[in-house]
Amino acid sequence: MSPKPSPAGGAAVDELLAPGFLEDAQGRPMAEVRQLRRRAEQEEVNLSYTRRLLQGRLDIVRRELQRRAEHDGRSLLDLLPEILSEKGRGPAHGLGRHQTVQPSAPEEYESWVNSLTPGADLSAITDLPDAKLEKAARALAQAEAGLSERRRGVQQVMDGLAGELGRRYRDGEADVAALLADEGRH
Repeated sequence: MSPKPSPAGGAAVDELLAPGFLEDAQGRPMAEVRQLRRRAEQEEVNLSYTRRLLQGRLDIVRRELQRRAEHDGRSLLDLLPEILSEKGRGPAHGLGRHQTVQPSAPEEYESWVNSLTPGADLSAITDLPDAKLEKAARALAQAEAGLSERRRGVQQVMDGLAGELGRRYRDGEADVAALLADEGRH
């Protein structure tokens, strides 16, 4: 039996989600609060990217199980455009954030998603028995739920840090000109 994969985002996300992470935000220097916000934004992007990878695999596994149950004569390859379109999905549950950064290590996130289904090579999905596909679907769905919860937590941290930055500007504790000068250096 293979070891259970670490939670999505690993230690970097664990740190952001630690109880009390935001408690002393008011006492931190402005540059540090901005840096923490950028760090949280990067981790949110990483989690979002990982979730898209995971959801794509889950959609394919579920559709293959459905194809088999319905004795659909079409091949999985023929169904890919339908699977990958948004037709079969409900509304998005994200917060519709505009992402200004890219995932930092896409190959790591793909490796993490692949580790969720040990013994089930999804690149050969049509050769897998139903039992392995069902087990893979359960593992992917469980991981997606945990990942989504962690992502929401990171979004709350981002919102808390953004709120603190906004409060400082609103209360006159920060200078917009200094922000623009600082942003020009990044």
